[in-house]
Amino acid sequence: MKKPELLMPAGNIEKLKYGIKYGADAVYLGVVDFSLRAMRKGELITLENLKTAINTAHSMNTKAYLTLNIFAFNKDIKALENAMEIITETNPDALIISDVGIMRLAQKYMPKTDIHISTQANILNYEAVRFWQDMGATRAILARELPIKDVAEIKQKIPDMELECFIHGAQCVSFSGRCLLSDYMTNGERKANSGNCSQPCRWSYKLLEETRPNEYQEIIQDDKGTHILSTKDLCLVKHLKNMIDAGIDSFKVEGRTKSLYYVSATAKAYREAIDAVMQDRNSDMEPYFQELLKVGNRGYTTGFYLGNGEYPSDGYSYDISKGLAGADFLCEFWDKKDDLYKIKTKNKFNKNEDIEIITPTEKFITQITEIKNENGDELELANTNGELWVKLSVEPQNYEYALARTIGIKGKIQDNQSCECCQF
Repeated sequence: MKKPELLMPAGNIEKLKYGIKYGADAVYLGVVDFSLRAMRKGELITLENLKTAINTAHSMNTKAYLTLNIFAFNKDIKALENAMEIITETNPDALIISDVGIMRLAQKYMPKTDIHISTQANILNYEAVRFWQDMGATRAILARELPIKDVAEIKQKIPDMELECFIHGAQCVSFSGRCLLSDYMTNGERKANSGNCSQPCRWSYKLLEETRPNEYQEIIQDDKGTHILSTKDLCLVKHLKNMIDAGIDSFKVEGRTKSLYYVSATAKAYREAIDAVMQDRNSDMEPYFQELLKVGNRGYTTGFYLGNGEYPSDGYSYDISKGLAGADFLCEFWDKKDDLYKIKTKNKFNKNEDIEIITPTEKFITQITEIKNENGDELELANTNGELWVKLSVEPQNYEYALARTIGIKGKIQDNQSCECCQF
Protein backbone atom coordinates (compact mmCIF):
# COMPACT_ATOMS: atom_id res chain seq x y z
CA MET A 1 0.00 0.00 0.00
CA LYS A 2 1.55 3.26 -1.16
CA LYS A 3 1.73 6.09 1.35
CA PRO A 4 -0.05 9.17 -0.04
CA GLU A 5 1.58 12.57 -0.22
CA LEU A 6 0.33 15.25 2.16
CA LEU A 7 0.14 18.47 0.13
CA MET A 8 -0.20 21.69 2.11
CA PRO A 9 -0.84 25.29 1.03
CA ALA A 10 1.99 27.84 1.12
CA GLY A 11 0.38 31.27 1.04
CA ASN A 12 3.64 32.96 1.97
CA ILE A 13 7.17 31.92 2.84
CA GLU A 14 6.51 31.72 6.58
CA LYS A 15 3.52 29.41 6.07
CA LEU A 16 5.59 27.33 3.67
CA LYS A 17 8.15 26.67 6.41
CA TYR A 18 5.57 25.89 9.08
CA GLY A 19 3.54 23.63 6.79
CA ILE A 20 6.67 21.60 6.03
CA LYS A 21 7.81 21.45 9.65
CA TYR A 22 4.37 20.23 10.74
CA GLY A 23 4.32 17.37 8.26
CA ALA A 24 3.84 18.31 4.59
CA ASP A 25 5.48 16.13 1.95
CA ALA A 26 4.91 18.86 -0.63
CA VAL A 27 3.59 22.42 -0.79
CA TYR A 28 1.80 24.37 -3.49
CA LEU A 29 2.43 28.06 -3.98
CA GLY A 30 1.80 30.75 -6.55
CA VAL A 31 2.45 34.33 -7.55
CA VAL A 32 -0.52 36.69 -7.62
CA ASP A 33 -0.78 37.31 -11.37
CA PHE A 34 -1.05 33.67 -12.40
CA SER A 35 -2.54 31.95 -9.36
CA LEU A 36 -6.08 31.62 -8.04
CA ARG A 37 -5.28 33.23 -4.70
CA ALA A 38 -4.39 36.89 -4.19
CA MET A 39 -2.32 37.00 -0.99
CA ARG A 40 -2.23 40.06 1.25
CA LYS A 41 -0.22 39.21 4.38
CA GLY A 42 3.20 37.97 5.36
CA GLU A 43 6.27 37.58 3.18
CA LEU A 44 4.34 37.28 -0.07
CA ILE A 45 5.59 35.02 -2.82
CA THR A 46 6.41 37.05 -5.93
CA LEU A 47 8.44 36.51 -9.07
CA GLU A 48 11.31 38.18 -7.23
CA ASN A 49 11.41 35.72 -4.32
CA LEU A 50 9.82 32.66 -5.95
CA LYS A 51 13.21 30.98 -6.35
CA THR A 52 13.96 31.59 -2.67
CA ALA A 53 10.62 30.01 -1.70
CA ILE A 54 11.14 26.93 -3.85
CA ASN A 55 14.76 26.58 -2.74
CA THR A 56 13.56 26.77 0.86
CA ALA A 57 11.16 23.89 0.27
CA HIS A 58 13.86 21.85 -1.46
CA SER A 59 16.33 22.53 1.36
CA MET A 60 13.73 21.08 3.74
CA ASN A 61 13.44 17.93 1.58
CA THR A 62 9.99 18.85 0.34
CA LYS A 63 8.56 19.25 -3.16
CA ALA A 64 7.15 22.58 -4.33
CA TYR A 65 4.41 22.85 -6.96
CA LEU A 66 3.83 26.19 -8.68
CA THR A 67 0.23 27.14 -9.47
CA LEU A 68 -0.34 28.79 -12.85
CA ASN A 69 -4.02 27.91 -12.86
CA ILE A 70 -5.85 31.06 -13.92
CA PHE A 71 -8.07 31.03 -17.00
CA ALA A 72 -5.85 33.16 -19.17
CA PHE A 73 -6.79 36.02 -21.49
CA ASN A 74 -4.40 37.25 -24.20
CA LYS A 75 -2.85 39.77 -21.80
CA ASP A 76 -2.20 36.99 -19.27
CA ILE A 77 -0.50 34.82 -21.88
CA LYS A 78 1.76 37.72 -22.84
CA ALA A 79 2.62 38.47 -19.22
CA LEU A 80 3.31 34.82 -18.47
CA GLU A 81 5.53 34.40 -21.51
CA ASN A 82 7.56 37.40 -20.34
CA ALA A 83 7.93 35.72 -16.94
CA MET A 84 8.77 32.20 -18.14
CA GLU A 85 12.54 32.72 -18.00
CA ILE A 86 12.29 33.63 -14.31
CA ILE A 87 9.87 30.77 -13.59
CA THR A 88 12.10 28.26 -15.37
CA GLU A 89 15.05 29.27 -13.18
CA THR A 90 13.05 28.67 -9.99
CA ASN A 91 12.91 24.91 -10.78
CA PRO A 92 9.53 23.91 -9.31
CA ASP A 93 8.80 20.18 -9.10
CA ALA A 94 5.58 20.62 -11.06
CA LEU A 95 3.28 23.24 -12.56
CA ILE A 96 -0.43 23.26 -11.68
CA ILE A 97 -2.36 24.29 -14.79
CA SER A 98 -5.98 24.50 -15.94
CA ASP A 99 -5.67 26.49 -19.18
CA VAL A 100 -4.48 24.73 -22.35
CA GLY A 101 -2.77 27.91 -23.56
CA ILE A 102 -0.69 28.06 -20.41
CA MET A 103 0.02 24.36 -20.79
CA ARG A 104 1.46 25.01 -24.26
CA LEU A 105 3.75 27.68 -22.82
CA ALA A 106 4.83 25.36 -20.03
CA GLN A 107 5.70 22.59 -22.45
CA LYS A 108 7.56 25.05 -24.68
CA TYR A 109 9.72 26.60 -21.96
CA MET A 110 9.82 23.84 -19.33
CA PRO A 111 9.49 20.53 -21.22
CA LYS A 112 11.04 18.44 -18.43
CA THR A 113 8.80 19.81 -15.64
CA ASP A 114 5.82 17.73 -14.54
CA ILE A 115 2.38 19.16 -15.23
CA HIS A 116 -0.51 18.70 -12.80
CA ILE A 117 -3.97 19.50 -14.17
CA SER A 118 -5.86 21.76 -11.77
CA THR A 119 -9.22 20.96 -10.22
CA GLN A 120 -10.44 23.97 -12.22
CA ALA A 121 -10.36 21.70 -15.28
CA ASN A 122 -13.33 19.78 -13.86
CA ILE A 123 -11.91 16.27 -14.32
CA LEU A 124 -14.76 13.88 -13.57
CA ASN A 125 -14.06 10.70 -15.55
CA TYR A 126 -11.31 8.36 -16.70
CA GLU A 127 -11.51 9.45 -20.33
CA ALA A 128 -10.77 13.03 -19.28
CA VAL A 129 -7.79 11.74 -17.29
CA ARG A 130 -6.58 9.82 -20.34
CA PHE A 131 -6.91 12.97 -22.44
CA TRP A 132 -4.71 15.00 -20.11
CA GLN A 133 -2.24 12.12 -19.85
CA ASP A 134 -2.01 12.03 -23.65
CA MET A 135 -1.39 15.79 -23.57
CA GLY A 136 1.64 15.22 -21.35
CA ALA A 137 0.26 15.70 -17.82
CA THR A 138 1.62 13.51 -15.03
CA ARG A 139 -1.10 14.17 -12.43
CA ALA A 140 -4.82 14.93 -12.44
CA ILE A 141 -6.24 16.97 -9.57
CA LEU A 142 -9.76 15.60 -9.62
CA ALA A 143 -12.93 17.65 -9.28
CA ARG A 144 -14.34 17.83 -5.76
CA GLU A 145 -17.70 16.67 -7.11
CA LEU A 146 -16.50 13.06 -7.44
CA PRO A 147 -17.46 10.26 -5.03
CA ILE A 148 -14.63 8.06 -3.76
CA LYS A 149 -15.88 5.04 -5.72
CA ASP A 150 -15.44 6.95 -8.99
CA VAL A 151 -11.94 7.97 -7.96
CA ALA A 152 -11.13 4.30 -7.35
CA GLU A 153 -12.45 3.36 -10.79
CA ILE A 154 -10.32 6.03 -12.47
CA LYS A 155 -7.20 4.74 -10.68
CA GLN A 156 -8.03 1.16 -11.61
CA LYS A 157 -8.33 2.06 -15.30
CA ILE A 158 -5.30 4.41 -15.40
CA PRO A 159 -2.90 3.20 -12.69
CA ASP A 160 0.11 5.02 -14.15
CA MET A 161 -1.47 8.49 -13.77
CA GLU A 162 -1.09 10.23 -10.41
CA LEU A 163 -4.37 11.34 -8.82
CA GLU A 164 -4.72 14.19 -6.34
CA CYS A 165 -7.83 14.94 -4.29
CA PHE A 166 -8.82 17.59 -1.76
CA ILE A 167 -9.33 16.19 1.72
CA HIS A 168 -9.83 19.34 3.78
CA GLY A 169 -10.79 23.00 3.59
CA ALA A 170 -13.26 25.53 2.25
CA GLN A 171 -15.42 24.56 -0.69
CA CYS A 172 -16.89 26.62 -3.51
CA VAL A 173 -20.62 26.68 -4.18
CA SER A 174 -19.83 26.62 -7.91
CA PHE A 175 -18.85 23.56 -9.89
CA SER A 176 -15.12 23.12 -9.21
CA GLY A 177 -14.73 26.83 -8.61
CA ARG A 178 -16.02 28.09 -11.97
CA CYS A 179 -17.92 31.09 -10.67
CA LEU A 180 -18.83 34.55 -11.96
CA LEU A 181 -20.68 35.81 -8.87
CA SER A 182 -17.72 37.80 -7.61
CA ASP A 183 -17.05 39.33 -11.04
CA TYR A 184 -20.67 40.42 -11.34
CA MET A 185 -21.16 41.72 -7.82
CA THR A 186 -17.96 43.78 -7.76
CA ASN A 187 -18.36 45.20 -11.27
CA GLY A 188 -15.43 43.14 -12.50
CA GLU A 189 -12.98 44.34 -9.85
CA ARG A 190 -12.76 41.01 -7.99
CA LYS A 191 -12.58 38.20 -10.55
CA ALA A 192 -12.78 34.75 -8.97
CA ASN A 193 -10.91 33.00 -11.75
CA SER A 194 -8.12 35.53 -11.72
CA GLY A 195 -7.31 34.89 -8.08
CA ASN A 196 -9.28 37.61 -6.31
CA CYS A 197 -12.67 36.18 -5.32
CA SER A 198 -14.68 38.35 -2.91
CA GLN A 199 -16.64 35.25 -1.79
CA PRO A 200 -20.20 36.51 -2.33
CA CYS A 201 -21.40 33.01 -1.50
CA ARG A 202 -20.48 33.83 2.12
CA TRP A 203 -22.52 37.05 2.21
CA SER A 204 -25.79 37.44 4.11
CA TYR A 205 -28.67 38.35 1.78
CA LYS A 206 -31.97 40.16 2.14
CA LEU A 207 -34.90 40.29 -0.28
CA LEU A 208 -36.04 43.57 -1.89
CA GLU A 209 -39.40 43.73 -3.67
CA GLU A 210 -39.29 46.05 -6.70
CA THR A 211 -42.29 48.24 -5.79
CA ARG A 212 -41.19 48.62 -2.16
CA PRO A 213 -37.59 49.81 -2.53
CA ASN A 214 -37.04 50.62 1.15
CA GLU A 215 -38.52 47.46 2.63
CA TYR A 216 -35.97 44.70 3.04
CA GLN A 217 -36.97 41.20 4.08
CA GLU A 218 -34.61 38.60 5.46
CA ILE A 219 -34.19 35.45 3.42
CA ILE A 220 -34.92 32.56 5.76
CA GLN A 221 -34.44 28.88 5.00
CA ASP A 222 -35.80 26.57 7.70
CA ASP A 223 -35.06 29.26 10.30
CA LYS A 224 -31.33 28.65 9.86
CA GLY A 225 -30.33 32.07 8.63
CA THR A 226 -29.58 33.97 5.45
CA HIS A 227 -26.30 32.50 4.23
CA ILE A 228 -28.09 30.51 1.55
CA LEU A 229 -25.05 29.79 -0.62
CA SER A 230 -22.30 29.16 1.94
CA THR A 231 -21.03 25.58 1.99
CA LYS A 232 -19.56 23.89 5.02
CA ASP A 233 -15.89 22.98 4.95
CA LEU A 234 -14.62 19.65 3.72
CA CYS A 235 -13.12 17.24 6.25
CA LEU A 236 -12.28 13.65 5.26
CA VAL A 237 -9.95 12.67 8.09
CA LYS A 238 -12.32 9.88 9.14
CA HIS A 239 -12.22 8.44 5.64
CA LEU A 240 -8.49 8.34 4.97
CA LYS A 241 -8.47 4.53 4.81
CA ASN A 242 -11.07 4.52 2.02
CA MET A 243 -9.20 7.21 0.12
CA ILE A 244 -5.89 5.36 0.42
CA ASP A 245 -7.62 2.18 -0.78
CA ALA A 246 -8.94 4.15 -3.77
CA GLY A 247 -5.35 4.71 -4.84
CA ILE A 248 -5.12 8.47 -4.36
CA ASP A 249 -1.52 9.60 -4.64
CA SER A 250 -1.80 13.06 -3.05
CA PHE A 251 -4.06 14.44 -0.33
CA LYS A 252 -4.51 18.18 -0.74
CA VAL A 253 -5.48 20.66 1.97
CA GLU A 254 -7.08 23.94 0.85
CA GLY A 255 -6.05 27.20 2.47
CA ARG A 256 -3.39 29.47 0.98
CA THR A 257 -5.20 32.47 2.49
CA LYS A 258 -5.66 30.77 5.87
CA SER A 259 -3.61 31.58 8.97
CA LEU A 260 -0.24 30.24 10.02
CA TYR A 261 -1.97 28.40 12.85
CA TYR A 262 -4.46 26.79 10.45
CA VAL A 263 -1.71 25.50 8.18
CA SER A 264 0.36 24.15 11.09
CA ALA A 265 -2.40 22.51 13.11
CA THR A 266 -4.08 21.00 10.04
CA ALA A 267 -0.79 19.63 8.71
CA LYS A 268 -0.03 18.11 12.11
CA ALA A 269 -3.46 16.44 12.37
CA TYR A 270 -3.36 14.93 8.89
CA ARG A 271 0.31 13.94 9.11
CA GLU A 272 -0.35 11.99 12.27
CA ALA A 273 -3.63 10.55 10.93
CA ILE A 274 -2.07 9.35 7.68
CA ASP A 275 0.84 7.78 9.55
CA ALA A 276 -1.56 6.06 11.93
CA VAL A 277 -3.60 4.55 9.08
CA MET A 278 -0.46 3.33 7.34
CA GLN A 279 0.66 1.60 10.54
CA ASP A 280 -2.77 0.25 11.56
CA ARG A 281 -5.69 0.05 9.15
CA ASN A 282 -8.16 0.16 12.04
CA SER A 283 -6.77 3.27 13.70
CA ASP A 284 -9.32 5.49 15.45
CA MET A 285 -9.56 8.79 13.56
CA GLU A 286 -11.70 10.56 16.17
CA PRO A 287 -8.73 12.19 17.99
CA TYR A 288 -7.55 13.77 14.74
CA PHE A 289 -11.05 14.99 13.94
CA GLN A 290 -11.17 16.63 17.37
CA GLU A 291 -7.89 18.37 16.56
CA LEU A 292 -9.36 19.69 13.32
CA LEU A 293 -12.30 21.15 15.24
CA LYS A 294 -9.75 23.45 16.88
CA VAL A 295 -8.96 25.23 13.61
CA GLY A 296 -11.28 27.64 11.81
CA ASN A 297 -14.22 25.97 10.06
CA ARG A 298 -17.83 26.60 9.07
CA GLY A 299 -18.86 23.16 10.27
CA TYR A 300 -17.62 20.05 8.50
CA THR A 301 -19.07 17.92 5.74
CA THR A 302 -17.84 15.03 3.60
CA GLY A 303 -18.97 16.86 0.46
CA PHE A 304 -19.58 14.67 -2.59
CA TYR A 305 -17.15 11.92 -1.61
CA LEU A 306 -19.49 9.47 0.14
CA GLY A 307 -22.50 9.65 -2.17
CA ASN A 308 -23.28 9.03 -5.80
CA GLY A 309 -22.48 12.50 -7.08
CA GLU A 310 -25.01 14.48 -5.05
CA TYR A 311 -24.11 17.09 -2.42
CA PRO A 312 -25.55 16.37 1.05
CA SER A 313 -28.50 18.49 2.13
CA ASP A 314 -26.77 19.28 5.43
CA GLY A 315 -23.61 20.48 3.69
CA TYR A 316 -24.43 24.19 3.85
CA SER A 317 -23.54 26.64 6.60
CA TYR A 318 -26.70 28.71 6.91
CA ASP A 319 -25.82 30.59 10.07
CA ILE A 320 -22.18 31.68 9.64
CA SER A 321 -20.02 32.87 6.78
CA LYS A 322 -16.58 33.00 8.38
CA GLY A 323 -14.85 30.02 9.93
CA LEU A 324 -14.92 29.74 13.71
CA ALA A 325 -12.13 27.94 15.55
CA GLY A 326 -12.60 25.71 18.56
CA ALA A 327 -9.38 27.11 20.03
CA ASP A 328 -7.93 30.62 19.81
CA PHE A 329 -4.44 31.02 18.38
CA LEU A 330 -2.49 32.80 21.12
CA CYS A 331 1.10 33.26 19.99
CA GLU A 332 4.14 32.25 17.98
CA PHE A 333 7.47 31.50 19.69
CA TRP A 334 10.36 33.55 18.34
CA ASP A 335 13.32 33.27 20.72
CA LYS A 336 14.53 32.06 24.10
CA LYS A 337 16.73 33.70 26.74
CA ASP A 338 17.38 31.74 29.93
CA ASP A 339 13.93 30.49 30.99
CA LEU A 340 11.95 33.16 29.12
CA TYR A 341 10.47 32.80 25.63
CA LYS A 342 9.99 35.70 23.26
CA ILE A 343 6.57 35.51 21.63
CA LYS A 344 4.40 37.35 19.12
CA THR A 345 0.86 37.44 20.45
CA LYS A 346 -2.17 36.87 18.22
CA ASN A 347 -4.90 36.95 20.89
CA LYS A 348 -4.78 38.15 24.48
CA PHE A 349 -4.23 35.88 27.46
CA ASN A 350 -3.62 36.25 31.21
CA LYS A 351 -0.83 35.42 33.57
CA ASN A 352 -1.40 32.04 35.26
CA GLU A 353 -3.67 30.95 32.40
CA ASP A 354 -3.47 27.35 31.21
CA ILE A 355 -2.71 27.08 27.50
CA GLU A 356 -1.90 24.34 25.02
CA ILE A 357 1.41 24.22 23.16
CA ILE A 358 1.81 22.45 19.83
CA THR A 359 5.09 21.83 18.03
CA PRO A 360 5.91 19.56 15.09
CA THR A 361 6.57 16.75 17.58
CA GLU A 362 4.66 17.70 20.76
CA LYS A 363 1.30 18.71 22.17
CA PHE A 364 0.89 19.49 25.88
CA ILE A 365 -0.79 21.79 28.39
CA THR A 366 1.24 24.30 30.34
CA GLN A 367 0.71 27.48 32.37
CA ILE A 368 1.86 31.04 31.76
CA THR A 369 3.71 31.82 35.02
CA GLU A 370 5.25 35.15 33.96
CA ILE A 371 4.62 37.82 31.32
CA LYS A 372 7.15 40.60 30.70
CA ASN A 373 7.47 43.37 28.16
CA GLU A 374 10.68 44.30 26.34
CA ASN A 375 11.73 46.49 29.28
CA GLY A 376 11.41 43.63 31.73
CA ASP A 377 8.25 45.00 33.39
CA GLU A 378 5.94 42.27 34.68
CA LEU A 379 2.42 42.19 33.21
CA GLU A 380 -0.83 40.51 34.17
CA LEU A 381 -2.22 40.51 30.62
CA ALA A 382 -0.70 39.89 27.19
CA ASN A 383 -2.52 41.96 24.61
CA THR A 384 -2.99 41.14 20.92
CA ASN A 385 -0.12 41.86 18.50
CA GLY A 386 2.47 42.34 21.22
CA GLU A 387 6.09 41.22 21.36
CA LEU A 388 6.56 39.92 24.88
CA TRP A 389 8.49 37.46 27.03
CA VAL A 390 6.79 34.62 28.92
CA LYS A 391 7.76 31.86 31.32
CA LEU A 392 6.07 28.45 31.19
CA SER A 393 5.49 25.81 33.84
CA VAL A 394 6.20 23.11 31.25
CA GLU A 395 8.52 23.94 28.38
CA PRO A 396 8.70 22.53 24.85
CA GLN A 397 11.66 20.35 23.97
CA ASN A 398 12.26 22.61 20.98
CA TYR A 399 10.59 26.02 20.82
CA GLU A 400 11.30 26.62 17.12
CA TYR A 401 7.99 26.53 15.22
CA ALA A 402 6.08 26.18 18.51
CA LEU A 403 2.59 27.72 18.69
CA ALA A 404 0.20 28.28 21.59
CA ARG A 405 -3.60 28.13 21.68
CA THR A 406 -6.42 28.06 24.20
CA ILE A 407 -7.55 24.72 25.59
CA GLY A 408 -10.55 22.78 24.43
CA ILE A 409 -13.46 23.07 22.03
CA LYS A 410 -15.79 25.93 22.77
CA GLY A 411 -18.65 28.10 21.54
CA LYS A 412 -20.11 27.43 18.11
CA ILE A 413 -17.64 24.70 17.31
CA GLN A 414 -18.75 22.81 20.40
CA ASP A 415 -22.24 22.73 18.90
CA ASN A 416 -20.83 21.31 15.66
CA GLN A 417 -19.55 18.20 17.43
CA SER A 418 -23.05 16.85 17.77
CA CYS A 419 -24.45 18.02 14.45
CA GLU A 420 -25.24 15.42 11.80
CA CYS A 421 -22.65 16.76 9.36
CA CYS A 422 -19.77 16.05 11.74
CA GLN A 423 -20.78 12.50 12.70
CA PHE A 424 -19.12 10.67 9.83
